Amino acid sequence: QVQLVESGGGLVQAGDSLTLSCADSGRSFSSFAMGWFRQAPGKEREFVAAIRWSGGDTYYADSVKGRFTISRDNAGNTGYLQMNSLKPEDTAVYYCAAQTIAFGDYDYWGQGTQVTVSS
Repeated sequence: QVQLVESGGGLVQAGDSLTLSCADSGRSFSSFAMGWFRQAPGKEREFVAAIRWSGGDTYYADSVKGRFTISRDNAGNTGYLQMNSLKPEDTAVYYCAAQTIAFGDYDYWGQGTQVTVSS
């Protein structure tokens, strides 16, 4: 059973940093890949970053590359998204998701956490 809960969102100013957390209350966190997605008002949900189960491979959307860092602590069943140099266009609801089947869809999602960046 995978249950993801995001936290760490909030209201910040442009240029600030924020770290999102994604905690899994299940027992299989270390066995699946994890991703972060976001959805801004009036826009479709978009990919932000992903990390393989081992933490050895990471992937980023071009819009966040160099500013965001995805990581995971398998012992603590928690994933993270470190966001630096935030921009107003980063404002969105951020979701973490689990890919429990290799190369499959993201099949478990958290409830989302709001990130608002003011200019």
